[in-house]
Amino acid sequence: MTQITEYWTQFVNTVKDDSLSNLELSGSFHFGGIEDATSIAALVVDGVKTATGSLLWVFEAENNSVPSVGEYNIITDSENKPVCVIQTISLSVVPFDEVDAQFAFDCGEGDRTLESWREMYWEYIESECQRIEKTPDMKTPLVCEYFKVVYKKPLDKK
Repeated sequence: MTQITEYWTQFVNTVKDDSLSNLELSGSFHFGGIEDATSIAALVVDGVKTATGSLLWVFEAENNSVPSVGEYNIITDSENKPVCVIQTISLSVVPFDEVDAQFAFDCGEGDRTLESWREMYWEYIESECQRIEKTPDMKTPLVCEYFKVVYKKPLDKK
């Protein structure tokens, strides 16, 4: 059993609500580059980072569905170890230049200003667009996602 599977099982075993007995794991991933994954995961666990943005075109280029409200994902650190389970609570697709200061603040990184968010995310957009052979502009569509941490206990040691 992988650590991701073990962690998911550990989380599901804590759920007391019968209406949630058929929980499904959408996936696992880390925020940012692998070198930043541990520090960003800590922001998630601490409740500082409650939002994230993704490039809509990447979902389309890779034939992946956009996240959906209610889905569960495991967040991992730089070593691909599970850190917490999040649940998506809202989604919207917003042009890059229309992302507001509140969303930038809720993303929790840098100094949490819209200016620093735009600078950081523009680098991400340029890099992803180069990878999928698209040309970014100020109207590049971002999937703006809010989530909540639903489980953050460490993986049980066996």
